[in-house]
Amino acid sequence: MKVFNNLLWVLEDGILTLSINRESKLNALNIETLAELRSAFQSIYDDDSIGGVILTGSGEKAFVAGADISEIGQLTEVNSRKFAEEGQEIFLAIENCPKPVIAAVNGFALGGGCEIAMACHIRLASENAKFGLPEIKLGILPGYGGTQRMPLIVGKGKAFEMMLTGDMIPAQEALQWGLVNYVLPNKEALIGKAKELLKKIMKNSPSAAELIITAVNAGVYNETGYQAEANSFLKATRTEDFREGTSAFLEKREPKFTGK
Repeated sequence: MKVFNNLLWVLEDGILTLSINRESKLNALNIETLAELRSAFQSIYDDDSIGGVILTGSGEKAFVAGADISEIGQLTEVNSRKFAEEGQEIFLAIENCPKPVIAAVNGFALGGGCEIAMACHIRLASENAKFGLPEIKLGILPGYGGTQRMPLIVGKGKAFEMMLTGDMIPAQEALQWGLVNYVLPNKEALIGKAKELLKKIMKNSPSAAELIITAVNAGVYNETGYQAEANSFLKATRTEDFREGTSAFLEKREPKFTGK
């Protein structure tokens, strides 16, 4: 069993349940957690005892409530592009994992949480799940591949609606949009359904499964699009709106954007 500060690693019958374990912070993705996710998936690639992965969040309230805003607020022109590119790289490692990865979304999946769910091959949600890309409310944009994956999954119009309003959608609406495959009544049923699907998949050829993942991703991956996202993220962190948005969030007040 591997030990991390912010992840729980439980391997049983070839199925790895990997839980983001910052429940007091609604499992928000800080720099340390992202580094641990990178390390975890490097191990998953190489571990023949793992046939499939369930990625979930600890507790009942949140899958991942987003990135750590206190860290985002410290971004500058010097490090913001690297911040986006490193997140993209980690999420691409999840997307390109040769073993099937199922996101079991319990509670809030916002910002980076929605983005990491979209990087998984299959998404399931509990009834209390809520999805959103609210970065615009901070004066920035999704920087971990959200601008690229969301249009592919739900279509351009719905993707624009989600990103430009910053609104959250409930699990049943996410199901209608095609953002998730199934909605389950609670977390226990959610994990049970994820295991059921993985057991069915793992009865098939692992090599064929890996090739299917590679072939599907090859048809939708656009390196130029990810570069444009990182460039836009950098430009956003140069604005007064970004400073105002992150400050307002941390101060628990409404932001006053100027468009500058």
